[in-house]
Amino acid sequence: MRAKQASERDRARKGMLAGDERYLPVRDKGPARKFARDWVDSRRLPSQYFLPFSLLILLATWVPWPIEIRAKVLNIVIAVGWPIMMVGVLFTSVYVAWKVKKEVAAKLPNESVKGVGFYAAMRALQIRKLRFPPPTVLPGGRPAPPKK
Repeated sequence: MRAKQASERDRARKGMLAGDERYLPVRDKGPARKFARDWVDSRRLPSQYFLPFSLLILLATWVPWPIEIRAKVLNIVIAVGWPIMMVGVLFTSVYVAWKVKKEVAAKLPNESVKGVGFYAAMRALQIRKLRFPPPTVLPGGRPAPPKK
């Protein structure tokens, strides 16, 4: 029984990683969500660099700079870096949500657009290699090679 359950879990995991609709969680199912994933994955968006940029800013504040340089670095990071990053993420998220909802409504008229914009905006915030389900298209729209 345990071996059967383990093989079933392994098959489901492989199916999820391959993007098989049958094995995806409910939040990722449906043609509208698939369109949103492909739309986000086919573009390089500023919001996908949010986490690496945040890490860079955090590391810049931890570096043991000399006192006079440290004050300037902290001022630049706090007064310039964070606000620019937050405004960029906000505008990108609003744009992605609006654009994806508009395109889903045009291309899939029988599908509900409820939650699709937020789904796309949250996917756009993730680092590309860590997205789940994995991207099936490369930036530019070419199909992605299957993972091994």
